[in-house]
Amino acid sequence: MPPRVSIVTRTKDRPLFLTRALRSIASQSFADWEVVIVNDGGARAAVDRALADSGIDTSKVAVIDHPTATGRWPAANAGVRATSGEFLILHDDDDSWTPAFLDAAVEYLDAHPDRLGVVSRIQIVWERRVGDDIQPIGEEQFLPDSLAPLLMDQLQFNRFIPIAFLYRRTAHDLVGPYDESVPVVGDWLFNTQILLRGPLDYLGPTPLVFWHQRPSASGVDGNSVIEARDDHALHDALVRDQALRGSIDRDGPGLPLYLTAYVDRRLRETEDIVRTEVARLQHEMTNPLYVAARRMWRRLRNPDGDARQR
Repeated sequence: MPPRVSIVTRTKDRPLFLTRALRSIASQSFADWEVVIVNDGGARAAVDRALADSGIDTSKVAVIDHPTATGRWPAANAGVRATSGEFLILHDDDDSWTPAFLDAAVEYLDAHPDRLGVVSRIQIVWERRVGDDIQPIGEEQFLPDSLAPLLMDQLQFNRFIPIAFLYRRTAHDLVGPYDESVPVVGDWLFNTQILLRGPLDYLGPTPLVFWHQRPSASGVDGNSVIEARDDHALHDALVRDQALRGSIDRDGPGLPLYLTAYVDRRLRETEDIVRTEVARLQHEMTNPLYVAARRMWRRLRNPDGDARQR
């Protein structure tokens, strides 16, 4: 019997991070999984060292070695093709899960057969590498006010990262593989196509996955969303431009022309309102009566001041 969950991890010469990722997989309370590691042009010795140091059950792990790097999305597709599980997820080699993530996600998908996948809320962990150690320097929740992984929000930017999204293998039958024509933003395109087929839910209010980011790191230790931000901006713009061309080819330029003028006019109106309000506040703050009133208010609010003065 194939495992229920197939996990694809892409890596290249990052044994320290890969070890942490494999430990996070091995710690799952849900145990019916397999891992396919796609070693995309890296040294095999680095993968073997991570496997040995992580303590993971190597009988549940397969490794694909690419002699040269193929890129993020060709590597992801190679890993997906080598798996057999009912559910799929990309576990980036520098991110991690809480032990309860797979249990909660599989339980949700079993209870909701109409959903193509499910998304966990995400905790960003800011960190830095010091020698052979990784030190956290801060945390914050990603999009804490988000009500759900909504299509209207996803069209603006990617609302969930691969490690937070467990989905059914049948999703690839509907939307195809990851787009290999772009070096980045492939997960944004895939997630958008999923949301076009139907809604998604969060597992709950508590983040079950950790998105590790190193803002000062570069090279092998870098994060693509930080180090390759220019590539992300470029290909985001190219994807939108191509979609706009397709829309105009089908329906003509009327709606884009109208919306361009409408949005520009509304922005100028907003700028005028803000500029007027700032000028009014500046005038009030320099008015002698305003200054005196503020001084009196501070005295009234001061519990330690002289009573007669108040």
